[in-house]
Amino acid sequence: MEHLKHHRKEYRKYELSEAQITPTPFDLLANWLLEAERAEAEHTAMVLSTTVDNIPSSRVVLLKELKEEKLVFFTNYHSRKGREMLENHVVCLNFFWPNCERQVRIVGNVQPVSAQESDEYFYSRPHESQIGAMISKQSSYLESREQLEQEFENAMRSNLKPQRPEHWGGYAVSPFEIEFWQGRPSRLHDRFRYTKIEDQWEVHRLYP
Repeated sequence: MEHLKHHRKEYRKYELSEAQITPTPFDLLANWLLEAERAEAEHTAMVLSTTVDNIPSSRVVLLKELKEEKLVFFTNYHSRKGREMLENHVVCLNFFWPNCERQVRIVGNVQPVSAQESDEYFYSRPHESQIGAMISKQSSYLESREQLEQEFENAMRSNLKPQRPEHWGGYAVSPFEIEFWQGRPSRLHDRFRYTKIEDQWEVHRLYP
C-alpha cells in the first residue's frame, strides 16, 4: 500500500469565515446539516466514540433529532455502547461530509431520553425495523447468520403487535464543545471551536 502516502486532494469548495459564525453552534450545525442533505448519501451518519478504562470505542450511528441544543440517536441499551455510556457519560460525536469537505466534532454528556420519546420514535419505524430491534441481542455472540434470519422470520410470522423492548431507546447528547472544520487549499483549513462556559458559548478560530 505504498501508494497511500502519495494520495492528495485539495479542498476548494467552501470556506468558513468569521462572518458565518453564529452566536451558538446549533444554528451553524443545522445549516451544515441542510447543505449536507443535498450533497451526501447519509448526511445524518455520525461516529459515536465512548471511552471506558482508557480504551476508546467508535461506531457509526444516525442522528434522529437536533432539538433544544441536544443531538438524539437510538440504540440498544445492552449493546457495548450502551454499557459504556452508562459507565462514562462523556462521549464524542463526529460528522464527516466528504462531498462538502467538512467535518464537525462534538463533545458532550449523554443521557437516555424519556420512555415516551423512545416510544414515539420506535412506533414510527417500519414494521421490519421494529421486529429487528426486538430480536437483536446487540453486541452478543451470534452462532450464524441463519440463526438471526430464522429468529426474524419467526417473529414476523407470529403476527404479534411489536412492542418497544425496555432495553431499546434513545440517547441525547448535550454538547459542551463543538468544533467546525472546513477543508481549504494547501491544508490551510478553517477551524472554529465553540466552548460552553456556564450558559454562554465562546468561539475561537484555531490553527489548522
